Amino acid sequence: MPDRTGLQIMKEIVYPFPSSACKVYLQASLEAIADIAQGRLIVITDSNVQAAHAAQLAAYTCIVIPAGEQHKHQTTVDHIIAQLIELGADRKTCLVGIGGGVVTDITGYVASIYMRGIPFGFVPTTVLAMVDAALGGKNGIDVGLYKNMVGCFRQPVFILYDTLLLQTLPDAEWINGFAEIIKHACIKDAALFDWLAIHQWQDFKADAALTDELIARNIAIKAAVVLNDEKEAGERKLLNFGHTLGHAIENLYQLPHGHAVSIGMVAACRISEEMHGLASADKDRVVQLLQQYGLPTQLDFDKERAMAILLKDKKQSAGTVQFILLSAIGHAEIVPIGMEQLTHLFEQCL
Repeated sequence: MPDRTGLQIMKEIVYPFPSSACKVYLQASLEAIADIAQGRLIVITDSNVQAAHAAQLAAYTCIVIPAGEQHKHQTTVDHIIAQLIELGADRKTCLVGIGGGVVTDITGYVASIYMRGIPFGFVPTTVLAMVDAALGGKNGIDVGLYKNMVGCFRQPVFILYDTLLLQTLPDAEWINGFAEIIKHACIKDAALFDWLAIHQWQDFKADAALTDELIARNIAIKAAVVLNDEKEAGERKLLNFGHTLGHAIENLYQLPHGHAVSIGMVAACRISEEMHGLASADKDRVVQLLQQYGLPTQLDFDKERAMAILLKDKKQSAGTVQFILLSAIGHAEIVPIGMEQLTHLFEQCL
C-alpha cells in the first residue's frame, strides 16, 4: 500500500453517543496517541501486532497478550489486570488497545471493570476492527464456545484510524474484514453494495485513498445505528445480520470471524428468501459478492450442535431468536423466529 502523500491528514469527528461522546480521528497516525490520550497511557496489544510494529510500540508501556480468539477469555483479563496493578495504573491511566477485534473487545472490558472504570481508546489495526469492532461501545469476552457472553456497553474516549497500519496485514485478514463491510451494505446501503461490486479487495489494499473512503463510509453507517440505539434495544440488532448462525459456528469450528459471518449471511439470505420475500436474484447477488471478496459461502456443519449453542445465545429469549432478515439489498428487518421453526428452516434451507 502506498503512503498517503497529498491526502488531508487527521480528520476529527465527535459522535455524541447517549452514554458518552467518542472522538474519531480519521487519516491519523499512530504517533498521535500520546497527545490524544493526554496523560499516562498503557498499551494493550497482541503478539502479532507487537511483532509487526515493534519499532512504533517501543515508545510505550505495553501489555502483550497472545493473538487469537481462543485467548479472549477471563484468564487473559486476569493476566492484564495483574500487570496493571504491578504497573501502578490508577483511575487516570488511559488504556489504549492497539490491535484487531479481540484486542479492542478485551481492552474495553478491562478498562470498564478495572478500579470500576478507567478511560480507554483504540487504534484498530485490522480491516474488521476498523469498520466494526472498534466502534460502538461493545466490550467483552467469550465463555467457552459462547461468543461475547460476558461484557458491557461502554464507549471509548477516542478511536484513532491509521490505515497505513494495514500494510502489514496478511491478505487473509483483508478478506476477513470484508464480511462486516458487505454486512453493512446488505442491511443499510444498497449504493455501497453496488460500489463494492465494481471492486476487488486488492483494489483497497493498493490504494490508501480508496481504503480511507471505505473506512469512512462504514463508520458512518455503524455510528448512525448506534447513535439511535446504543444498548441494542431495537435498530442496532440489525448489525447482527449473519451473526446468529455465525456466532454458533465460529468457535465450534475455529473459523475466522469474517468467514463465520459470511456463511451466516448466506444462511440468513436463504431464510429471507423462504419466509421474508427476498428476491432470488438479490440472494444470488449477495452470495456472488461474498465469493468475489474471497469469503466462504457454505459449510457442512452439525445443525444439532449449532442449535444447542443458539439456545444459549444472547439474541434468544423464551425460545425465540431475533433473526435479521433481508427484504431487499439495503433493507433489513428484525424477525422473531421460534426455535422449532428455526430448526425446520435450517433443515430446509441450509
